[in-house]
Amino acid sequence: MSLAVLRSRALAGVDAPEVIVEVHLANGLPSFQIVGLPEAEVKEARDRVRSAIQNCGFEFPQRRVTVNLAPADLPKESGRFDLPIALGILIAAHQLKIPAPDQYEFAGELALTGELRPVRGALAMTYRAHAAGRAFLLPSQSAQEAALVGAAIVYGARNLLEVCAHLRGLAPLERWQQAPVTEKMTYPDMADVKGQMAARRALEVAAAGGHSALMTGPPGTGKSMLAERFPGILPPMTDDEALASAAVQSLGSSGFDVRQWARRPYRAPHHTASAVALVGGGSQPRPGEISMAMHGVLFLDELPEFDRHVLEVLREPLESGKVSVSRAARQAEFPAVFQLVAAMNPCPCGYLGHASGRCHCTPDQVARYRGRISGPLLDRIDLQFEVGALTEDELAARSDGESSAAIRSRVTTAREAQLARQGCPNARLDARGVEDHCTPDERGDAMLRQAVTRLGLSARGFHRIRKVARTIADLAGDHGVTGAHVAEALRYRRSEVR
Repeated sequence: MSLAVLRSRALAGVDAPEVIVEVHLANGLPSFQIVGLPEAEVKEARDRVRSAIQNCGFEFPQRRVTVNLAPADLPKESGRFDLPIALGILIAAHQLKIPAPDQYEFAGELALTGELRPVRGALAMTYRAHAAGRAFLLPSQSAQEAALVGAAIVYGARNLLEVCAHLRGLAPLERWQQAPVTEKMTYPDMADVKGQMAARRALEVAAAGGHSALMTGPPGTGKSMLAERFPGILPPMTDDEALASAAVQSLGSSGFDVRQWARRPYRAPHHTASAVALVGGGSQPRPGEISMAMHGVLFLDELPEFDRHVLEVLREPLESGKVSVSRAARQAEFPAVFQLVAAMNPCPCGYLGHASGRCHCTPDQVARYRGRISGPLLDRIDLQFEVGALTEDELAARSDGESSAAIRSRVTTAREAQLARQGCPNARLDARGVEDHCTPDERGDAMLRQAVTRLGLSARGFHRIRKVARTIADLAGDHGVTGAHVAEALRYRRSEVR
């Protein structure tokens, strides 16, 4: 029978749906046709597969070759189907016999010489193949990434001949069981920052509770410097967080570098970035900067310089922790659990309130500048604080602040307390969780009631202050939320931006 059926995987967002590769050889004029909604890269597999088969010493059948990629309504893209197509042709032509083809799934792009090239999304595909109870065979360059799915059976091959020898039982490939390679964390150290004790404290609170933060201050006060050091004070990633972050990274154009395993991502797109660049999209939806910062930091410098409609796309992910990308023919959902850290100047020239008196911006100019950031977006940013200019003495003094390691130790302790109490960081508490864990004492409650009127707090802002106060209490090791904790939390909602 001139028919072969193999299994592979496509990519749809962070999911990897199964694709059945059916190859049929029929009598008639020689031809090679691929059906099943293939994109241009998949159609071009005809020439790559033909040359790879011939250059590996096999005979390409001079018959009518039909390849069907099912399901037919799922778009197929990239060259990952080259390997299962080539194997299917060899099996259908009786040049290769696999005792149990249902035990494997295959993915890999073929060079004309038969060499295998790495594929995008290896981690997501391996995870689904393991869930289906099958081994995954793919290029050796992608096997390192795929092996991060701990219990999965992964085989890596360098070329088509190695794959065929393994399937025949002549030269079995060794199961890839490489342990994740973790490089020493090389985040810049917070000890390099001079002064700015209030800003450092605010970022410590943000790191402990997973809160978003907005820094406002003149140019050169260290806002970007503080943001670059923020990942270094975050708690170490759990295995689940590391795997989720790596899975999203593997969907990017450059794939995932296993040396970055368990390292929190830090993404800092330029203010000219588009909404699609932040959210993700394209004809074949790919994750944007929001998702690429999964369990890490998204830093937006010069926040008002971003287009307003670009900033508005942040509102839903900050609340839900996911991004839904809808196109005419495709829909995809990407995870987006990240910490937003933003920075901005107080006015167009940047020197409003500076001791030098250099600012000559009119009130209308200042209002228009700050109006580029909508109220609903500001309402979703938990901590809003100022980063003032350093004095002459602070500039001349040596940097003697706390190191990132010391701050991270306190942050980790506070985060562990939150996970033990409620199973998530304070920033991710729902309304019921806020009522159960963030209710302040009598003095704190009175302060909150006054703040609702004086600061014009929305219901969302009211709950976010309670979450921040809970985080401050966790850093202090206190079981309850007191008035002192609420007072500090309120200071982080009285930014000039408002």
